[in-house]
Amino acid sequence: MAEPHNLALLLKVNPFFAGLGDEAIEAIAVLCVLRRLDAGETLFLKGDPGDALYAVRRGQIRIATGSASGRRLTFNLLGPGDVFGEVALLDGRSRTADAVAVEPTELYTVLRRDFFGLLEKRPSVAIRIIELLCERIRWMSAQMEERALLPLETRLAHRLVALSEDYGHELHVSQEELAIFVGASRESVNRQLQNWRRRGWVELSRNRIRVLHPAHLFSADTDGAGSSV
Repeated sequence: MAEPHNLALLLKVNPFFAGLGDEAIEAIAVLCVLRRLDAGETLFLKGDPGDALYAVRRGQIRIATGSASGRRLTFNLLGPGDVFGEVALLDGRSRTADAVAVEPTELYTVLRRDFFGLLEKRPSVAIRIIELLCERIRWMSAQMEERALLPLETRLAHRLVALSEDYGHELHVSQEELAIFVGASRESVNRQLQNWRRRGWVELSRNRIRVLHPAHLFSADTDGAGSSV
């Protein structure tokens, strides 16, 4: 077991687990073990069994998948405090994407067999987990609505600001990955980023974006400054 108190602190501020209550969270945290990954090391691959829940203590994990042509598609970047793997933990089915450490990373790990042993002893925790999964479905529906209805500059601004809040203002992300995040073409994302670069709101380099003025990005879609696409 490894640092259950620290895992409990992470779970208490995580939207998925925060509503469980202190007693249940601390019971889950006692089950944790600490795992370390080197930069570039794989945590799991698409198709691997979903046998654990993870929480990032430090470092960064890239959630991605690949195509037959060799293209890599990034779904998410996870940093300290992020919890992931909860769906596979509950249904036991195979992972739907790869998870790879971007840099040296430490993870708190809770194994599925230990977690289900806890749920058998605490049915109230299982009921709350069901409620939390329903909330996750509602969130996913809202994300789909955003992609369908909001203009590109708004979607892109929201994504950049959210990433910068999680990982700092210098983002290690490609324009192709951003395009996948916001449901647009890479060319459209590039044009919007170039617009913001000329205004001094972002700096661009190869596979890196530095967010200089997050507030300006959020105001872009209301004042017309970002409507070049």
